[in-house]
Amino acid sequence: MVDPNGRPRVVRVGQPHTPWGDLYHWLLTLTWPGLVALVTVLYLAINALFAWGYVLGGDCIENAEPGSFADAFFFSIQTMSTIGYGAMHPKTIYANTLVVMEIFIGILGVAMVTGLMFARFSRPTSRVMFSRVAVISTYNGVPTLMFRTANQRRNQILEANLRVVAVQSELNAEGHFMRRIRDLKLIRDETPIFGLSWLAMHTIDETSPLWGTTPKSLAEKETEIVVTLTGIDDTFSQTVHARHSYIASEILWDRAFVDIFFRCSDGRYAIDYNDFHKVESLSDGG
Repeated sequence: MVDPNGRPRVVRVGQPHTPWGDLYHWLLTLTWPGLVALVTVLYLAINALFAWGYVLGGDCIENAEPGSFADAFFFSIQTMSTIGYGAMHPKTIYANTLVVMEIFIGILGVAMVTGLMFARFSRPTSRVMFSRVAVISTYNGVPTLMFRTANQRRNQILEANLRVVAVQSELNAEGHFMRRIRDLKLIRDETPIFGLSWLAMHTIDETSPLWGTTPKSLAEKETEIVVTLTGIDDTFSQTVHARHSYIASEILWDRAFVDIFFRCSDGRYAIDYNDFHKVESLSDGG
């Protein structure tokens, strides 16, 4: 969970964490620009290291200028990538030994990077959009918490399921602080086909953990509404999930979402995602 500035709301103390402790997971979650930059730096660094090794070997590469780092570097590039143009080749036992080591490291590197790229591309992901805010307004005479979600892809999510919980800070009878998690029951928490949008609604009645709540009490208890959506992507036949949360300041009272469904001139129904996040006030009748 992160705050509006993108910082974690919970700081872990006493548990050192470095990328080396879970390197594979870190590489899977690294951004694409970061991963490409990391692979590029490692590739150039390894070739530079072997280039210095060839330079230290003196005149060990045929058709290369002795002591030239540039010639040694490009020879290293050709060796690691197994291009082998033939213009430059090792001519001493020392150079051949380095070539064997470099080709072995190159084979391992290509295999690891290929596997990592495949794992990242094949990992099932969802493109589910949540409304920027949630609202509390009257529905059928009862206060109701509502938010919207939509599938941004042109396919469908099968057997989609929504789960909503309220996370609140409180003190127990012994005075101990804790973050309590309480389930919020939705009017409808599952749908066989999720292709367009979904208005989730939680009735705030006597059985609701939010019964009797006010904007002030939500803020005092540091309330956070956490939403998770899971389902099966019908393109990949794999489970996908999405998560979103609303803090107290993102829950608007006496507001309603703008209607995004309308009928086209040809009789078909349409959905306007331009107004997906828009809300309107109910107090002024607008």
